[in-house]
Amino acid sequence: MKNCHAVYLQDVARFFIFNSSSFIFNYRPSIMINVHSYESMGTFDGPGLRLVVFLQGCPFRCLYCANPDTIDVKGGNPTPPDEILQMAISQKAFFGKKGGITFSGGEPTLQAEALVPLFKDLKANGIHICLDTNGGIWNEKVEELFSLTDLVLLDIKEFNSERHRTLTGRSNEQTLRTAARLEQQGHPFWLRYVLVPGYSDFEEDIRSMGKQLGKYQSIQRVEILPYHRLGVHKYEAMGWDYQLKEVIENTPEQLEQAEKLFKEYFPTVVVN
Repeated sequence: MKNCHAVYLQDVARFFIFNSSSFIFNYRPSIMINVHSYESMGTFDGPGLRLVVFLQGCPFRCLYCANPDTIDVKGGNPTPPDEILQMAISQKAFFGKKGGITFSGGEPTLQAEALVPLFKDLKANGIHICLDTNGGIWNEKVEELFSLTDLVLLDIKEFNSERHRTLTGRSNEQTLRTAARLEQQGHPFWLRYVLVPGYSDFEEDIRSMGKQLGKYQSIQRVEILPYHRLGVHKYEAMGWDYQLKEVIENTPEQLEQAEKLFKEYFPTVVVN
């Protein structure tokens, strides 16, 4: 086009094409996404090699949280969605057939409205999307976000409601409803379970969960995540009290026993 120019505006994260007499554009104003940090070539959060985007803010207060600095919604770095999109596109060659991008946190669904347009752009560019979530939030935007997600990584902290509240400060009712919705919709998901000695390693609770969720066809695999203390130094730096300082990390025998127990109800179980 004659006398045309392209201008990139950071605040709306879209290209405008215009000439002297009119604007020609196809854009949607973007909401900034509050990012805590990134991990390139991650192998822990979903299949294959992945760009992992850790988002800021979480309604849960898990006693063992390894990223306590992601909890406060006021932290993080406001980021244009296109910046994340271009980062994913630039790494796409390394993803291979299985890899892609994973949104973790924090709790990504807190920013569902801002993420929906980005997820649409990622899908348009053929990038596989994982969403790592505690499943504790459900509204229209979250439902739309799930519909755009290729694979959900659903963290169930504890099946027993009272023990879940002790561990996270929140109820697990919505998390279990989210699992049921994903099953009803035939949406593939992985169930992730952190095995915290004395807090989430009760045989009766794992069996109750297996009896209810073991029949779900949408659960592709169960990941048992060993309890660790890698985030303790963050609590110290933030001046927070780490309440599980007396809890010892899982022994190989405990992990093996838990794996056998989960395998009674789920066909694919791995210790991650």
